[in-house]
Amino acid sequence: MDLYELETFLAVVEEGSFSRGAQRLHRTQPAVSQAIRKLENDLGEALFDRSSRHGRLTDAGVLLREYAEKLLNLRGEVRAALTELRSAERGKLSIAANEFTSLYLLPLLHEFRRACPMVRVSVTRSLASRVPEAVLNHSVELGMLSFAPEDAALRSVVVATDELAFVVHPRHPLAGARKVDIHELGAQSFVAHHVPSPHRAKVLAAFKRHKTPLNMDVELPTLEAIRRFVAMGNGVALVPVVCVQGEIARGELVRVPVPELQFERKIRIVYRRNAVLSHAARAFLKVAEALAHKPGGVSLFERER
Repeated sequence: MDLYELETFLAVVEEGSFSRGAQRLHRTQPAVSQAIRKLENDLGEALFDRSSRHGRLTDAGVLLREYAEKLLNLRGEVRAALTELRSAERGKLSIAANEFTSLYLLPLLHEFRRACPMVRVSVTRSLASRVPEAVLNHSVELGMLSFAPEDAALRSVVVATDELAFVVHPRHPLAGARKVDIHELGAQSFVAHHVPSPHRAKVLAAFKRHKTPLNMDVELPTLEAIRRFVAMGNGVALVPVVCVQGEIARGELVRVPVPELQFERKIRIVYRRNAVLSHAARAFLKVAEALAHKPGGVSLFERER
């Protein structure tokens, strides 16, 4: 029993004869009769009372009609659902990001939700070092990284750039300086993020290269905690610009340039090289590209490999 046979059966029932059913389906009457006989053989039941002039349905035929209508309606629903999926009107999207890259993810999600409000989005917080693994083992479909993935099985697209900001409290002695030399920071008490990262390693290397001590007297688990603690008047910090834009604008923190600590990094979307991306994931990448080309936009969209 297949949907073609059920469709033929319903056409005959609804039209009231084999000949009109054949006309409706644009098939020959022998082909329709053959399909009905095959259906009856498969089910082991007669579906039409052939002694009746109008081919009245048997009890088995009445029962099958109910289920045939349900199955063909379900086929229509499946087709409609697939059409919605292709147009990203439904589906799901899973992304892995750490605390920092999540901040760059927010504008993309904002635009994506406006374009595809019915797609369910799940963002999993992960250490940056574990994001590539999460993508490769299919735990998530996309990942956000602030460094180039080493695994050749991953593709990456640069969607933004970021740099470190040296920030202090407005009443800190360095708050009024136009810029400071890294050697002036040897006596400062830094509030630092305790999670290792390639960027943290660059900062440590810079202080070592300039023979300047780096006093990380307080280590906190989140960037949010760091900026709030410094804004309370405790120590100084090196944090991504995106994390403190609001505080700087409101005068709660002051950014002071440090030429030796000007490190730019690229924010990337990564995915499996040979993956057949879902419609939702492809729509997300299109949103990222459209945002990059938007007049006055600051986002990027540069495929690396």
